[in-house]
Amino acid sequence: MALMPHWQMHPGTGPYLLLVHGFLMGPNQWHPNLAALGAVCQPVVVDLLGHGRSPAPAQPDCYRPEAYVEAFETIRQALRTEQWLLCGFSIGAGLTVRYALLHPQRIIGHAFTNSTSALADAAQVARWEAEGEASAARILAGGHKAIERIPVHPRRAKQIDSASRALVLADAARLKPQGIANTIRYTTPEASVRNELGANQRPALLLNGIRERRFQAHRQFIADHMPHVRIVDLEAGHAVNLEAAAAFNQALAEFIECPTS
Repeated sequence: MALMPHWQMHPGTGPYLLLVHGFLMGPNQWHPNLAALGAVCQPVVVDLLGHGRSPAPAQPDCYRPEAYVEAFETIRQALRTEQWLLCGFSIGAGLTVRYALLHPQRIIGHAFTNSTSALADAAQVARWEAEGEASAARILAGGHKAIERIPVHPRRAKQIDSASRALVLADAARLKPQGIANTIRYTTPEASVRNELGANQRPALLLNGIRERRFQAHRQFIADHMPHVRIVDLEAGHAVNLEAAAAFNQALAEFIECPTS
């Protein structure tokens, strides 16, 4: 991988936990969770390319899910730990679950939240592939104004508290158009692990926001096809860790302390 994403350790006790945020988000997404999680693990926050403090390289291969898996392995090696935990949000879940499937011996367990990209079927992937170049061109031409028009931009997040909203909007102000365009082109269409879920070997936890109705069919697919998974339904929409922070923190902390129960 030509350029590594930025990553940062946070105070904590216990095994390392890699936290991977979602599209158009950033490291501040985890602000309501770090203190509580630090009681049971050592959080490690990584910024996707084009997000946060990460670079926005032009090379397509940097953005492919396999390159992120390689980057996560590099981070693990830098931490000098044989095993760690993972938690991915939205598109980040597609990346962390892929890592868990490819490197089961390297993880204690892995958690993830609602993720349409991670569970996309062939028809959805085909639509993203067909629309990707035009969407990327709009981002490159329009810059931040075009990014703000993306439907999942955090400025439309109305269900999170004002302090968290201010923090994620601060992250959004640092988004890099080249990186966002390349994420649309090269990460999103390849992020699905739907057809590989049956190969999961390690304890897994889905933290499901039940108010995101379009994801609930995917929740059922996970329940039916993914071995070793525990599902916790939370009273939240897509931004589970922000909308139901206390319940999210409790469920994830319990999983970290006892992933196999």
